[in-house]
Order: sequence, then C-alpha cells, then structure tokens
Amino acid sequence: MKQRLHPSRTLLLGSLVFGLFFGAGNLIFPVQLGREAGQAVLPATLGFLLTAVGLPVLGVMASARAGASSLFTMTRPLSRRFALVFTCALYLTIGPLFAIPRTATVSFEIGVRPLVGDRPAWLVAFAAVFFVVTALVALRPGRLMDMIGRYLTPVFLLLLSLLVGAAFLVPMSATTAPPVAPYDGHALTAGLLDGYNTMDALAALAFAIVLVDATRRLGVTSPRRTAAELGKAGLVGGAAMAIVYSSLAYLGATSAGAVADADNGGVVLAGAAHHYFGAAGQYLIAAIVLVACLKTAIGLTAACAEMFDGLFGARTATVAEVGEVGAGDATQAHGGGRYRWWLLLFVVVSFAIATLGLETIIGISLPVLMFLYPLAIVVVLTGLAWEHVAHRLAVPRAVVAFTAAAAFFDLLAALPEGAAAHPTVQALTGFAERLLPGYAIGFGWVLPALVGLIVGIAIHVLLRRRDGVAPATTRSEGAARP
Repeated sequence: MKQRLHPSRTLLLGSLVFGLFFGAGNLIFPVQLGREAGQAVLPATLGFLLTAVGLPVLGVMASARAGASSLFTMTRPLSRRFALVFTCALYLTIGPLFAIPRTATVSFEIGVRPLVGDRPAWLVAFAAVFFVVTALVALRPGRLMDMIGRYLTPVFLLLLSLLVGAAFLVPMSATTAPPVAPYDGHALTAGLLDGYNTMDALAALAFAIVLVDATRRLGVTSPRRTAAELGKAGLVGGAAMAIVYSSLAYLGATSAGAVADADNGGVVLAGAAHHYFGAAGQYLIAAIVLVACLKTAIGLTAACAEMFDGLFGARTATVAEVGEVGAGDATQAHGGGRYRWWLLLFVVVSFAIATLGLETIIGISLPVLMFLYPLAIVVVLTGLAWEHVAHRLAVPRAVVAFTAAAAFFDLLAALPEGAAAHPTVQALTGFAERLLPGYAIGFGWVLPALVGLIVGIAIHVLLRRRDGVAPATTRSEGAARP
C-alpha cells in the first residue's frame, strides 16, 4: 500500500478540504468585512484569516494527530458518555437541524429567488431538487473525492474567479471608504473576532470522518502517515481559503462607490455581479452560491450519515482501498444499508426544516452551537497536544469541565428573545458578564479553561504521587469503536 501521496493527490485532497469548508456563508463574511473595514481592510483581513482559516486547519490536524477516525473516537478517552452526547449534538446541530437545511435556503434566497419571485412553491420545488441531488451524490461516499475535490470545487473556483478577477482588473472604486465600527478602532482584533465567529472549528471536527476516509481510500493506511498527509492537505485547503477570503475582502472594500446601501455581504456580491456583468450577473451569482452550498450540503450529509452509522450500526463490509481516485466503482459498504437509511432520514429532515420552519429551528439550534463551540476549540487543542495528554487525562477532562460550565452562559445569551428576557436568564447572563472577562465578545470561556488547565495539572500531580505512577490510558483504548 502507498504510504506517501503524490503531490497531485495531496492537491486533490486539499481541494476536498476547501470544498467541504467553503459554503455560502464563507462567501458573505469576508465581503461584508471588506465593505465595513474599507481603508483598514489589510489588518482586518489578516485577523480574519488567523481564525477563519487557522481554526479549521488546526481542527483537521488535531483529528489526524490524535489518531482518531472520527470525533467520537477522538473524545472517547475523555468520557464515553461525553463523547456520545457531544458527537450527536454537534452533528445534529451543524447537520440536519441547522446547517444542511440552511444550505438550501441560502442558495435559494441569494441565487434563485431574485430570478423566480417570492412564491413559497418555488422554495419547495427548489429544495426538493437540491436535496435529491445531495442524496444521490452522498449515497456513494467513495465518490466524494471525485465529486467535490475534482469537479465541484474547480467549477466553484472558476465561476468565482470571473467575479473577483473583474474586481482586480477593473476595481469598482478607485479609493476605499473610511472604516466603520468595529473596524475604525482595532481592525485586526475585529477581524479576529469575525473569523472566530464563522464557527468553522465545528465543521473541522465533523468533517474528520470524511477526510480520514478519503485519505485511506488513496492508499494511506498508517495512522502516522494519515496524520501527515491530512496535515499537508489541510495546509493546501487553508491556503486556498486564505486566497479566496482575501480576494473577497478586497472586492467588498472597493464596492462602496458602485453598490450603495448594502446591509450584508450577499447584497454586495449581487451588486458587484450586476456592476460587471449586467443582468447576466444574477445568473453568475446564482451559480456561485448554488455550487458553494451544494458541495457543503453533500459533505455534511455524508459526514452525518457515516457518523451515526458508526455510532449506532456496525459496518459489515469494506472493499479494498483503491490507489486511484475514481477507479472502478469501489465504494465503502455500510452494514445492512444503515448508512443509506441515515442518509435518507437526514435528507428528509433537512428538506422539511428548510421548507417549513428554518427560523424556529435556528432559534433552538443557535444556543446549542454557542455551547458547543468553546468545547470544540478545547477538543481541537487537546487533539493537537494528544501526545502530551494521552497519559494525563485529568488535564483535558478538567479543561472540558470548566469550559462547559462557562459555555452554558453562552447558551443562555443565545436563547430566543422571549426566553432570554426571563428574569432568571437575565440574572445569570449578567452574572457571567461581570465575572468572566471577554464574555461580551464570546470569549468568556477562556479564563475558566485556563483555570481548568491548572486544576487538571494539580489533580494529575496528586494522582501520580498517590499511585507512584502517572495515570495512563492508551490511544488504542480511546480509539475503540463503541
């Protein structure tokens, strides 16, 4: 079996990394940043890249370094119960209960609605076609490398290059506008916060199962080589994200003279497309957003189905690893068709939410996401330091426990308006704002995590002195399947 990928295969795997992460939201955020940062676009973009690119790339590397084939196996050494609850909650909220249905609604709102009008029937018809295509592609997980890495990502980049290329060749404005809040003070810090708030660290943990599987399908079977190849692919995908993010931020920064009264990045993109291509610009935007959303929806749906199949059903057959991507019809078989049943369930639920109640489910899912995000970052850091904490599990367990306690207040702050106004909730969030530095900007968990680190180290030292040896758990024990 091959243990070192040819550069062309690394590039293909990096294309898959980029394709999975870069959805419609990733199009909008940097454009809005550039629009508001104006003359401060360079430091703002740098800050944005450090977190919007750095966190997901670190997430990919963390999964690989921990020797884990999935989020569950990565977190199981901390606690089996925590691993199960955390994994299910993360996959459901960034999967069928939030992110997957939003891929359909966002692509419809930005790309299709301006062309067909506001009739609800159009959304239903569009979502039906969108999720049928998603299901048909995701039914064969062995082809994801081809469909996303080889085809959809290059098509997306080609379409996007038409727009950003025009912005570089013929800028919409000769000068950029002065920055507005929050970029008029500390643009670098504001960019850091914007990148942090993309929450792509959650997606990095969710996509680990797809990326590890794709690497193994390329013939890499050694855990150490898998980690190395995924690390290189993560850097390739991260570099592509950085280039695209920077280009979109520049487009936003130079748009003020041509696109007036734009309250979000989607409006700026549509205005820029119309500025350069006239009426045909709307079709270009529709194609860009549709491809961006479709590839992310396919990846998320496949990842969710594979994860739940692994948690609640046994795989009974696996064909041999193939050295050439797309060679023959080799695909991974899932026990008793459970993968297909999970896939069908998630597609149906996503369709129902997209067409019937996305706003309601967002009100429920967003608080859960706010609770999970600090935990995800802690898990990523644990994975990166796995060689140092695998035999000192008191440390990451304490960090996770203290972080979870602080993240609970983030959950309360993100509750729907009616629930957030309850006197008890108001009292608790007010207490957190007074007690936790950085709480107002989403970093209230950092100090508790550091306290947990100190407590965990102290517990480890005490246990070592009591037992005469360090408490240990092996990586193989942590990686055992449920």
